Amino acid sequence: MTAYSDTSPRSAPPGRSLIWSEEFDTPVDWGARWVGDRSSAYRYCDHNPDDNKLDWLDPGCVTVSDGTATFTAVPACRTLENGRPAWRTGLLTTEYSAEGFQVRTGDHVETGVRLPSGSGAWPALWTWKDGGNEVDSFEYHPDNPHLLELSNHVQHAAACHTDPDAIGPDRWVTVGTSYGARCVDWYVNGEHVFSDGTGVGPDWSAYLILNLSLSAGEYHPAPCGPAPLTFDVDFLRVYR
Repeated sequence: MTAYSDTSPRSAPPGRSLIWSEEFDTPVDWGARWVGDRSSAYRYCDHNPDDNKLDWLDPGCVTVSDGTATFTAVPACRTLENGRPAWRTGLLTTEYSAEGFQVRTGDHVETGVRLPSGSGAWPALWTWKDGGNEVDSFEYHPDNPHLLELSNHVQHAAACHTDPDAIGPDRWVTVGTSYGARCVDWYVNGEHVFSDGTGVGPDWSAYLILNLSLSAGEYHPAPCGPAPLTFDVDFLRVYR
């Protein structure tokens, strides 16, 4: 089987140069580049009963093989503070890492992912810093199989992008986001799909988060059984 990275575009967007990338060609560089056991976006750092999530972070739930990172979620045999059953799951963030990489105004981020199919899966690429600074390159829920949620929480703009030809369970897709001061732009497989007309401001910066959350059932179906859920990522690249 041909790896997704063998067919995905590697050239920089016009006028930009690659400044940072994760190709998942080697094991996760825990501590130096990535952290997977905590995020300041979660109330208890390693787990989160808020935001309709069942997440309990476990770095062991992110593995790398053949140039692909696989995020796996399984029942955690733990109970969250709200009484719901937690799931162990994977998260990668540059926050707390020794490198401490942050994206900033003007940068363009791009990732190649294989969307999950199991009920309750909630993958996303997003940013976070100082209790906010959140821009969601994408969120995905298999109950809306051909739809990506695109959101700028800094200036409160959002869109739902639907494309049955490009977006679907178990399908590879490339999602890009340009963090403009006055406009954030989103791209799917290289095609421009949304401009928010608000932007992030001139001095914005934030850490990257790539993860597989689990829906608790309020807005999207929760997991329907104990079977593991998976989400694959081929690359994450930042251009300036």
